[in-house]
Amino acid sequence: MRHLLAVTAAVCVSGVMTIAWAAAQQPSSTLISSTTIDEVLEAVRADLQGERADIIAKNITLDSEQAAKFWPVYNAYQKEQNVIMDDQLKGIQRYIETFDNLDDAAALGLINAHFDRDARMNALRQKWFGDFQKALGTKLAVRVMQIDRRLSLAHQTRFTARIPLAH
Repeated sequence: MRHLLAVTAAVCVSGVMTIAWAAAQQPSSTLISSTTIDEVLEAVRADLQGERADIIAKNITLDSEQAAKFWPVYNAYQKEQNVIMDDQLKGIQRYIETFDNLDDAAALGLINAHFDRDARMNALRQKWFGDFQKALGTKLAVRVMQIDRRLSLAHQTRFTARIPLAH
C-alpha cells in the first residue's frame, strides 16, 4: 500500500508539475495574460485536488455515515488550501520571470514566501484537524492528515526541484 501511495503521488505531481513548469517557461518576450495564468493555476489545482482525494479515498475505509461527514469537510479544507497553493504558484512564476535579474530583495522574497507557505499550511492543517477528528475519529483523521502531508511534501519537492537556485 505504501508503494502504491508513493507511485500514485509521484505520477500525480509529475503531471501537474509538467503543466506548471511549461507555463512558467514561456519566453519573457511572450506576454502571458492573467487569464492564461489563472487557467493554468486552475488546471494544476484541479489535478492536485482530484488526485489527493482519490489517493485518500483509496487509503481509508469509510462507512456511509463517516463519508457523508468527512468529504464535505475535506472539500472545504481543499478550498482553503487552494489559496495557499495559488499564492505559491504565482510566486514561483514571478521568480522564474525575474530569475536572470535576481537581486537580494527578490531572493529574500522567494525564501520568505516558502517559509510563509509552510507556516500557512501547518496552521491550516491544525485548524481543520479537529473537524477531521469529529467526522472520522482520531486514528482515521491522523491517517488522512499523514497522507495529505506526504502528498504535499511530494508536491513541494517537485516544485522546488525545478526552481533554479539563487546565485
